[in-house]
Amino acid sequence: MKARILVVDDEEIVVRSCLRILGDDGEYEVEAVRDGMEALRKIDENHFDALILDIMMPKMDGLEVLRRVKETHPDIDVIMVTGLSQIETAVRSMKLGAFDYLSKPFDPDELKLVVKRAIERRKLMQENTELRSEVSSKYRFENIIGASPQMQNVYRLIAKCAPTNSTVMLTGESGTGKELIARAIHYNSLRKDKPFVAVDCNSLSENLLESEMFGHVKGSFTGAVTNKKGMFEVAESGTLFLDEIGNVSLTTQAKLLRVIQEREFKAVGDTRTQSANFRLITATNKDLKAMVAEGTFREDLFYRINIFPIPIPPLRERRDDIAPLAFHFLNVFNAELGKQVSEFSEGAMSALVHHDWPGNVRELENTVHRAVILAADKVVRQAHLTNIVDMLPRLDLDVPMTSDELKRIKKVAREKSVESIEKLFVLEALKRNAWNVTRSAEETGMQRANFQALMKKYDIRIRGTEQNPVDSPSE
Repeated sequence: MKARILVVDDEEIVVRSCLRILGDDGEYEVEAVRDGMEALRKIDENHFDALILDIMMPKMDGLEVLRRVKETHPDIDVIMVTGLSQIETAVRSMKLGAFDYLSKPFDPDELKLVVKRAIERRKLMQENTELRSEVSSKYRFENIIGASPQMQNVYRLIAKCAPTNSTVMLTGESGTGKELIARAIHYNSLRKDKPFVAVDCNSLSENLLESEMFGHVKGSFTGAVTNKKGMFEVAESGTLFLDEIGNVSLTTQAKLLRVIQEREFKAVGDTRTQSANFRLITATNKDLKAMVAEGTFREDLFYRINIFPIPIPPLRERRDDIAPLAFHFLNVFNAELGKQVSEFSEGAMSALVHHDWPGNVRELENTVHRAVILAADKVVRQAHLTNIVDMLPRLDLDVPMTSDELKRIKKVAREKSVESIEKLFVLEALKRNAWNVTRSAEETGMQRANFQALMKKYDIRIRGTEQNPVDSPSE
């Protein structure tokens, strides 16, 4: 669709020039009127993308027309046309919301360039609006998969807190979808048209985390070659999501507490104080109350962020949601990979439903992704789920034809069973001992080296110090 432009000028020669310059190429649909009142009527009755508006006109001057247009149609870009003696007035028009101004007599190429910039800006703004609408729709909380009673409770809590500015704390194991919930809260809030800024406190060192959150000024430390906005500033009027807040050091906790209390902060190396207007959502897979008791998490900060807690249940506690989630991911990866896998075999679905999913929804997503890649026809079979450990009979395997085949299958089944038990043995020991490898080995009566060998065998890794292990399928 061609962009539509309205020219408003009482001088016939200017009107004819604009119609010729902008209309001859056929790139735009151009109309013209000779006074401000007629322009306002036209704009109310028709769609226009840009307005070329003379400042000096009888009956109603250009500034008044500009003011009224911006009140009723703020998305129309207005280009003011001025005489050489009206530059100060043109500057006033910019303050009222004009896109740009041209001085008479203007060059045809200059007019074309300014109009092109205005149309491109409007197109970009429309695309951004559509994208925000699409993202907002994607994160409507009713679109989150799961009909189990546990998830219904989560939906009720989201619906209650989303319209408020209350601080929210999401708790749950890794991979349960805490960031998805945080985004759902944001896109169902009054701040949905403002930024959603996510900070992974788990992936940054103390110095980098401080710089990320507060920003820094040039020269404040080695490598600070330019000024940088921090997340508090970037999230202005929007939502700041601090993921894995339990990994923040006590020093940074104290500074974070001050920002939450005072709603102001200083960039690293700066003397100026800046105001902070954001909604805070935090998430953790740790027991912060236990950390408060140990002295590794500030009690005052805990009570500041625990205003509206929402616990996210692990996938193994809501097995009714596994099948709907699996089919949801099946559709997602069919579209992404251009495939037409439409179902799960009985054995495959049984394996999915009975697996404990230590990596939760993220692990299920990755498992289905891999299965869709491997599937040769329209069915995901149990053989395609080799990256999850199960202790179930392989219902969709061919029945062995010989004694040797039966022995081989029985051997594989025994090995899988032992691997499943070993893996759970390691994970549960780590959980009981706050992810401390030395204490876990001692409690189980194993040498630390042997315990670590089992961790390596099942690719269970510890990020940082005494943090939850990462099981490779969930990453």
